[in-house]
Amino acid sequence: MRGIFTISQLTIHETLRKRVLLAATLLGFAFLVIFALGFYFMNREVINSPRGAETQAQRALIYIFLMMAGLYAVNFLMVMMAALLPVDTLSGEIRSGAIQSLVTKPLRRAEIVLGKWLGFWVILAGYLALMGGGVLLIARIVSGITPQNIFIGLALILLEATLLLTLSIAGGTRLSTLANGVLVFGLFGLAFIGGWIEQIGALFQNETARYVGVIASLIVPSESLWQLAAYNMQPALMRDLAMTPFSPASVPSNAMVVWALGYTLLVLLLGVWSFRTRDL
Repeated sequence: MRGIFTISQLTIHETLRKRVLLAATLLGFAFLVIFALGFYFMNREVINSPRGAETQAQRALIYIFLMMAGLYAVNFLMVMMAALLPVDTLSGEIRSGAIQSLVTKPLRRAEIVLGKWLGFWVILAGYLALMGGGVLLIARIVSGITPQNIFIGLALILLEATLLLTLSIAGGTRLSTLANGVLVFGLFGLAFIGGWIEQIGALFQNETARYVGVIASLIVPSESLWQLAAYNMQPALMRDLAMTPFSPASVPSNAMVVWALGYTLLVLLLGVWSFRTRDL
């Protein structure tokens, strides 16, 4: 375990040295500023609406919609971070020969992979706390409202990012940096399109389209995790009547969470095995 923690600390330090995290944080703050301004002026528009004062329930639905839009953007930023941060961590070091300085030390290869995975996971969790917490804090200050089941929603977003992080780490044990990036984003795109096909199939009661979407979700369950997070964070009225684009017509079951956890663990173990058996 000491070796894993050492590698994770080195990974965090290396990420800070490259200023990748600094750039992502600055862009994140820019997003929060824009979100805060947009939320403030939309709130003022709602309060001063010439159509008459909305009821408290109507205002709450408008605020929840704005918050879901902000969290959707945060989810996309998490996907980008999870895919891009570790994309070069193993493949780049193997190509440059820098990995030799690690494998010659009294460290097992499994500790290197797990340590890098842990380091990047800590970064992702902190980034989600900053961005997701920022969106919720802004909404709370301006409107006084917080979505329901917010901890469940954020946990599912983190699980989605963890899954893509694991795919990127595992891919880097065999693929070049460019091929690994294409693979991870290609799989995410497959899940994204499959998720929308499933939703459209459920909306129009087309079972074939729905099954195609379910199969895509089983191949890569990332989009299903976001849909389940969005479902849990919305009021029953908003999600049951499909009042927003964030209200899934086909709600993933909790079994998909179990599948995503097992999927992530399996990919991580495959990544460890792949790195251990690779000729460096």
